[in-house]
Amino acid sequence: MTTIRQRRVGKGTEADDDQPSEEKNLKPDGKILPGHTGGKLWNILSITVGGIVAISLGLLTSVYVATLHENDLWFSNIKEVEREISFRTECGLYYSYYKQMIQAASIQQGIVNCKQYLEPVYFYIYTLFGLQAVYVIALYVTSWLLSGTWLSGLLAACWYITNRIDTTRVEFTIPLRENWALPFFAVQIAAITYLLRTHLQPVQERLTLMAVFIATFLFSLTWQFNQFMMLIQALALFILDCFDMLPTAKVMWLYIIQISGLLLVCVLQFFNSMILGSLLISFNASVLIARTIQKNLKKGGLLNRLGKLILHVLLVLCLTLLINKFIKKILNLESDEHIFKFLKAKFGFGATRDFDANLYLCEEAFGLLPLNTFSRLSDTLLFYVYIFVLFFMTVAAVIIAFWNLSGSNQVQFMEKMEECTVTLKPDAAYNLIHTILFGCLALSTMRMKYLWTSHMCVFASFGLCSTEVWKLTLKCIHLYTSQRTRVIKYSVPIMTLLYISYKFWPGIMDELSELREFYDPDTVELMNWIKSNTPNTAVFAGSMQLLAGVKLCTGRTLTNHPHYEDKNLRERTKQIYQIYAKRSPEDVYRILRSFGTDYVILEDSICYERRHSRGCRLRDLLDIANGHIMDGLGENEPDLKPSLYPRFCEEIKKNLPPYTIHFTRVFQNKTFHVYKLAKHK
Repeated sequence: MTTIRQRRVGKGTEADDDQPSEEKNLKPDGKILPGHTGGKLWNILSITVGGIVAISLGLLTSVYVATLHENDLWFSNIKEVEREISFRTECGLYYSYYKQMIQAASIQQGIVNCKQYLEPVYFYIYTLFGLQAVYVIALYVTSWLLSGTWLSGLLAACWYITNRIDTTRVEFTIPLRENWALPFFAVQIAAITYLLRTHLQPVQERLTLMAVFIATFLFSLTWQFNQFMMLIQALALFILDCFDMLPTAKVMWLYIIQISGLLLVCVLQFFNSMILGSLLISFNASVLIARTIQKNLKKGGLLNRLGKLILHVLLVLCLTLLINKFIKKILNLESDEHIFKFLKAKFGFGATRDFDANLYLCEEAFGLLPLNTFSRLSDTLLFYVYIFVLFFMTVAAVIIAFWNLSGSNQVQFMEKMEECTVTLKPDAAYNLIHTILFGCLALSTMRMKYLWTSHMCVFASFGLCSTEVWKLTLKCIHLYTSQRTRVIKYSVPIMTLLYISYKFWPGIMDELSELREFYDPDTVELMNWIKSNTPNTAVFAGSMQLLAGVKLCTGRTLTNHPHYEDKNLRERTKQIYQIYAKRSPEDVYRILRSFGTDYVILEDSICYERRHSRGCRLRDLLDIANGHIMDGLGENEPDLKPSLYPRFCEEIKKNLPPYTIHFTRVFQNKTFHVYKLAKHK
């Protein structure tokens, strides 16, 4: 928090009325007067009730999403193969490792032997639904810490639940790594919020730093995008530290914790080189070095401070690029190059024909945030309240940043800024920049909206229950009194909760009563055929999404799968996908056999895809990457040429001699075609 002194006030003045009750009941030696015992008991009662409400809401959320999942699939009634198929795309890949682990003899005899109490699949999904309880409790606690009342935590949790479509997708993508990671990220934010409070005891500070480290480590361990999320977090800390709005010592500790957490994950992931080459490690190391080099960064007048600040930012950026380039050069790292190609093309720095980058660009999840998101968030009043709080907090932040840089000692200006300093304590300042940066991320990439919308619930509920925000608002319109502030602080959130309950409770009840059933007979037939008609050692090729299910349901060996962070695996996937390109049967056969393929699965939904527009269909991306013109009406880039061969996935179904000499169809239904590869000498 900025170091602006409080103005002196006499007895009975307005500022005296606003003092916390604890300060009013202090003796000159700092001891609490006997009459304050009732206040302490009230605080204990409030904390107890607030804690019970937090745990109850967390458990209710867990039961709620579990019930939605059961009602949507009739999960308890379908066969095991159908349950596993319901874990679609990469979800199936992640669950397959859990299944492989519990089927191992050494694990069965050890701590994971839960079959006698609960089916393994239920142990898995209930663990994830249980983490949702942790998630909601962490959001609740963060809002409570910021506002000082658990009513704000209650409002945050209610907004999270009523905006479920935009705050989580756990009930239909259970094993996704983000569903494991985001609860720990929310815990980390809560711990950072507490750490940034003033007047913490040394023991409290050490314990909170330990909590931050554990949450950071678990978050980093469970999600491949952790380094990018924490880079944004590090940027928030950097911005606030530059404007002297956070205690520098605590910021340095947070940089060190981020680096330590990532390095520990690197070791546990068998020295994952992608982590060592992350921008986060390079950036944090650069900040620590720059702070050591540059002394007296926060001293001097406005122009002097601005000059030092610009130099500091340039130094950090240059060091970051140099360190990152050096690490990648030494370790020969290229694991994340597809991400930077994607970002370059996405933000208009040149078109690309790179297959991997275009695969991301054509997915709706990596596009801009749809505008209808805001209309849904507005229905619960969340977005309106969020904008209201964001406006006042941002104005206060800009004024305080300017004041800190100016270093002025004018008493009159200091007194005018007094109200703004109250609304921008360090913990509130951090959450402000956090929500702005993650908001920008969500607006640019829809898949990342869940990081923003959940924190939006926290930030909006904090502002609506904040004495400081209402005090500043009422002073701006000349209606401020401490009693009026207190009434509004509680009445507005309560009315909002009543509105949400009235409008959305019937819909939630209808949703819980709606029953559906899993139905995918073609995929079930395919998996049963593979298990019954192919050897256990058979190697399968096909799309990443389908092969994840093949691994989970049948245990067969794969040529490729959806873990897309490895460069060699990306190259392999592009080669396997030539089955949907315009290539000769000899070329496709040679490619598949080079990876040891015994069977290849072709999907009509990909070969004749209509979900994407022309230019974004998988076959179009392959044609462009291969230098061939695309199918259908429309323009082609002038240097693209017609292919000498027809599309493989279409032509193979005609059973012509050039194809049958290499491929024999062994299974077919309305969706899938399986071909066995000949083994030529």
